[in-house]
Amino acid sequence: MLDCAPSLATAGPMPSQPSILTHPASVALEGSERLALLYKAAGDSLRLQILRLLRSESLGVLEMCGILDVRQPALSHHLKVLLNATLVSTRREGNAIFYRRVFIAPDDALARQKRAIFAGVDALPLDEAVTARLVTVKQQRERHSREFFARVAGQFRQNQELVAELQQYFGSLRDLLHGLALPAKATVLEVGPGEGNLLALLSQVGGKVIALDNSAEMLSKARATVAAARLRNVELLLGDLATALARGIEADLVIFSMVLHHLASPAEAFSDSARLLKRGGRLLIVDLCRHQQDWVRENCGDLWRGFEPEELSGWAEQAGFEQDQSLFLSLRNGFQVQMRLFHLP
Repeated sequence: MLDCAPSLATAGPMPSQPSILTHPASVALEGSERLALLYKAAGDSLRLQILRLLRSESLGVLEMCGILDVRQPALSHHLKVLLNATLVSTRREGNAIFYRRVFIAPDDALARQKRAIFAGVDALPLDEAVTARLVTVKQQRERHSREFFARVAGQFRQNQELVAELQQYFGSLRDLLHGLALPAKATVLEVGPGEGNLLALLSQVGGKVIALDNSAEMLSKARATVAAARLRNVELLLGDLATALARGIEADLVIFSMVLHHLASPAEAFSDSARLLKRGGRLLIVDLCRHQQDWVRENCGDLWRGFEPEELSGWAEQAGFEQDQSLFLSLRNGFQVQMRLFHLP
């Protein structure tokens, strides 16, 4: 089952479709009842803490129990209240249910009230202990990802091609990148280059290319690719987005190609990219549409089973991006790839 557009290729606005992100039956209630549910949900300090915690994160129930130091039955009750008020939505990843704040649709009758609640919650600082435990959760996710790539570096490309073979969408990606017409001295930052299969193309698009990866094993393979192709304008950097920020890198284009579903916090990648980009810079996301294939998690180390278009748009908007081009490509094996281009105004 796929949740993005079924067409072979569509450019421009996102397709209109049902989302698998769960919303309860309360959306059919009368306006006064919905408003009452909304304010009831916002009338509890723990529920406000949950909304603050989910500002830019998708978290599982057990993760939130540990972060907030709350027993699961109590947390589940509060999450149900927030779900009924359509302040949060859910998605299943394997055997776990993850929660995040809803992305507020422009036609939502309670959009103004929800935005006011979120704005008020976001003005609250996170408790230091809560922040520390949240960092620990992210580190655990990142460690899982690094350990996976260290273990399967030699066969990762074959595993990845079972899902999305580069050649099936390379032509479209090449045309998109050349169509950007970046300045001759533009800096391109690729996060998670893997074996470096895109670096030759990126070296033609930008004057300088920085390939950033937190896996030493995968970066070694990218280094071999760079040497074999004699790419003179490619710099390899071991680390993550925090490393790039600490080094003061300023980029004209940041690209994540089949990487976002491996990241501990996809939303954070948008906000970090916004800080790395120059004014008018672009962010290109190439990733899977939402799917239901659990075997991909085990074989490819994916933390997330792709993304709904509205998720990427919501995170981009929160980080200050405006939407540019969108392209959706159906692959031969039933998976679907989305290419989403955003820019900083």
